[in-house]
Amino acid sequence: MGKSVIGGRIDPNIKMTGKTVLVTGANSGLGLESCIDLARRGARVVMACRNMDKGNQARQRVLRESGSDNVELMMLDLSSFASIRTFAEQFKEKEPRLDVLMNNAGVLMCPQWTTADGFEMQFGTNHLGHFLLTNLLLELLKSCAPSRVVIVSSKAHYNAGNDLNWEDLNLTKNYSSAHAYFQSKLMNVLFSRELSKRLEGTNVTTYSLHPGVVETELFRHLGTIPDPTCTDRLVGCCLPCFKCCFVSPEKGAQTQIYCAVAPELEMETGKYYTDCKVKTESRAARNDDFAKRLWDISVQYVGWNE
Repeated sequence: MGKSVIGGRIDPNIKMTGKTVLVTGANSGLGLESCIDLARRGARVVMACRNMDKGNQARQRVLRESGSDNVELMMLDLSSFASIRTFAEQFKEKEPRLDVLMNNAGVLMCPQWTTADGFEMQFGTNHLGHFLLTNLLLELLKSCAPSRVVIVSSKAHYNAGNDLNWEDLNLTKNYSSAHAYFQSKLMNVLFSRELSKRLEGTNVTTYSLHPGVVETELFRHLGTIPDPTCTDRLVGCCLPCFKCCFVSPEKGAQTQIYCAVAPELEMETGKYYTDCKVKTESRAARNDDFAKRLWDISVQYVGWNE
């Protein structure tokens, strides 16, 4: 593990005073635990949540457990490009700096839903939503360098295979909720890889990671698929059997906190982490051609003008 890890936890003496951290999906699970930890370190924490009622409850918990009063809540729906653009404008108007962007929010194995913009929900939320948000906030990140982009992926990206379904990224044919999730997690790693190359020389660094199999609300859609494929059934049956191996959100959040705060990572970028150490990605995730192709397609889909 990295030298900032003590007893399986990130050294509490690493402070973030004067720094601003934005966490998506902050109302529960890994995002909530990350907010508590980062607020304890003295960071200004902005919690981006889709459900403001849950977000307010989560903010109260962060305030109570961290002892900090420097915690803000903002509304963000990553399944809507309009919401993302509104959020980014409001964030830049009220926040003078951004030191860490933690792209934490995610959807797992939901039914064949689509986003407000017509994309498969896991592709649209897990990848495209964070792709657009990151690009809209890049100039602010650059102005505060050294700064970091932390992208929560999963070891599930190994299950996506050796390529993406380029001709049908929305998986409109033969939809599998499990494969859609695997593919979106592969996209997370490819995004970090390509972003790191485009940010060379800016002192903005990127990290993707697997947090472990964590007991969170992420699994709430298991068993709700109306017409599951064999892969969907297999994953849905196997996951509950391994529940005894699940880790707590507090423990699972350690790798993303490590990527956000560890001093020894300041010169590292574009790598993939598990258990607070570098891990080799899948072969597909190391393919620079795939990373660039995904970037170019994503630019078109989100309407981003580079």
